Amino acid sequence: MKLGIINSAFQQVGIDTAAGLEHIARIGFDCVDIFTEAATIAKEEVSLIAKTAHRLNLPIVSLPVVAVGLIDFNEPVRDFHIQRCKKFIDLAATWGAKNILLVLGEYIWQREVIPPAAQWQWGVETCRQLGDYCGNKGIDIALELEPFRLSLLNSVDAMVQFIDECNHPRVRANIDISHLVLSDTSPADLAKLRGKAIHVHLSDCDGKVHGDLPPGRGVVKFAPYLQAISELSIDGVVSIELEYSPDPARIVEWVEEAYRETAKLMALAGLRP
Repeated sequence: MKLGIINSAFQQVGIDTAAGLEHIARIGFDCVDIFTEAATIAKEEVSLIAKTAHRLNLPIVSLPVVAVGLIDFNEPVRDFHIQRCKKFIDLAATWGAKNILLVLGEYIWQREVIPPAAQWQWGVETCRQLGDYCGNKGIDIALELEPFRLSLLNSVDAMVQFIDECNHPRVRANIDISHLVLSDTSPADLAKLRGKAIHVHLSDCDGKVHGDLPPGRGVVKFAPYLQAISELSIDGVVSIELEYSPDPARIVEWVEEAYRETAKLMALAGLRP
């Protein structure tokens, strides 16, 4: 598998996208995921990112998008977010990416007002529509498993059920290792995602709350999860997800550390030379 990173690690500390891509290529990453807003990104920025990534030989693989409106109880809100996600799919195709990394969000009002089954069904319906659009563009959807109590997709079993109900070749799963730890998911459970998972996120955490730390700064035991991922034979990317460095002035060192530790872990698991 390839080793990538979500470029938001640099964006969140005020480093512009092109400069961030320069750092990512220099450090040694094979590819990159671009965090942006497809509905408002300027044409000049689209072109700059494409040219910079091409010059650096840094393929763009994935575009994360949070679209909680896809499961909103208001039909116009769902329609708006379908159109917004289509813009992400278009942008992914423009950049030659493989997928959009889709976050559906949570049940509202503690599952007490809107029937949870209704929000689930809205998610299935909107993802099917987006899957059809993806089919015409050669892009896949990688659904994010979130470790929060009210998240729509907060367990491997929920992910499997959702993908099976979508029953669409373009609707697949992302595997986020720290999210698995936070949701008390064992490495053995990943076997259920055989043929369904296409992308991987890797970060560390303290075992209690969402962290997105470089490997080794938390409690995650990566080896069993990476071995389980290896057994799935995914033709994809392990993307490091880093958020909110405690010392923004040292973000480059933060990313370099994450790269070194992840590269070691992947090599030990036989996932990358």
